[in-house]
Amino acid sequence: MFTGIVTDVGRIVSAQPIPAGLRTRIETKYDADTIDIGASISCAGVCHTVTAKGKNNGQNWFEVESGAETLKLTTVTHWREGQRVNLERSLAIGDELGGHIVQGHVDGLAEIIERKDSPDSVYFRFRVPGEFARFIAKKGSVAVDGTSLTVNEVEGDTFSVFLIPHTLEVTTWGERQEGDSVNLEVDMMARYVARLAEFSGE
Repeated sequence: MFTGIVTDVGRIVSAQPIPAGLRTRIETKYDADTIDIGASISCAGVCHTVTAKGKNNGQNWFEVESGAETLKLTTVTHWREGQRVNLERSLAIGDELGGHIVQGHVDGLAEIIERKDSPDSVYFRFRVPGEFARFIAKKGSVAVDGTSLTVNEVEGDTFSVFLIPHTLEVTTWGERQEGDSVNLEVDMMARYVARLAEFSGE
C-alpha cells in the first residue's frame, strides 16, 4: 500500500530480459541496508517486490522483476538504462497519509494530450481508456506514474491536473511531454462506489 507521495527519483542502471519478463536494477537514495528483500516499492506507480539489493561505490541499488502482465499493462516494457522513475516505499503503520490510498496496481496507460507551462504551475490533460473514465471525478484523486494527483476537470475520456513547481522538481513530471504514455491507477474508493451503484441498480 502506498500514498502517491514520491520520496525519491531513481535511475535505471540496467533492464535485462529474463524468461519471466524483465529484471531491472535501480539506483536510489534509499539506504540499501534499510530495504528488505521481499519489500514492496512503487516504481513509476507499479508495485514491485525487491529481489536483490546492494551498494556499488557508495551508491545504493535494488532489483525488481516484472512479469508478462506488468509489461503488457504498464510503461515498464519501455524501461531503459539511464531512465528516471518515481519511487515510493510501502506505507508503514503510523505513517502520514499525505496523498490517497494507492495500491500500485496499475489499471492501464493514459496518454498526455496537452501540456501548458505557466510561471506558477503546469497544466496536463490526459486521455484514458474508456472503461476507466467513469472512475475519474472532478476534485477526486488519481495516481499517475505513482504520483497522487487531484483531478481538475473531466470531459468524456479526458481529465486534467495542475502541478506546482515543487512536484515538477521532486518527480519525473518535469520531463513529461505531449504524446507520452503514463501509468494510471484509478482511485480504489471510486471503483468500489461504482460497483455498489451497479448492485443498487439491479
